[in-house]
Amino acid sequence: MSTVFYWTIAGTAAGLVLVGLWGILTRRHILRIALAFTVADTGVNLLLVWSGYLPGRTTPIIDDSIPVSGMASAVVDPLPQALVLTSIVIGVAVAALFVVVGVLASRRTGSADVRRMKELRW
Repeated sequence: MSTVFYWTIAGTAAGLVLVGLWGILTRRHILRIALAFTVADTGVNLLLVWSGYLPGRTTPIIDDSIPVSGMASAVVDPLPQALVLTSIVIGVAVAALFVVVGVLASRRTGSADVRRMKELRW
């Protein structure tokens, strides 16, 4: 993987996080906020995958092609990949909960505008 491509992925991930945060902070429609949260979550996942990549190393699959003694210096760290898988599952669950609560709140108030949902406080 070339250096330009490596840093392009980092820039794309940071851009997704910034666009998601911008959408969360500037939008008033509850479903658009949920979509912006999902975009930011995708950017964070991409940053985690990017942080786990080490140039010149291979996938952490144990077979006879790499000796066990040189395994630590020849493969990438699989922990960020496991964290991303966990994060994807949590992100989907949070997004689904966000949409359900948003739809129920918009039915109750008659609008999907978060400014009108102040009446729903406990």
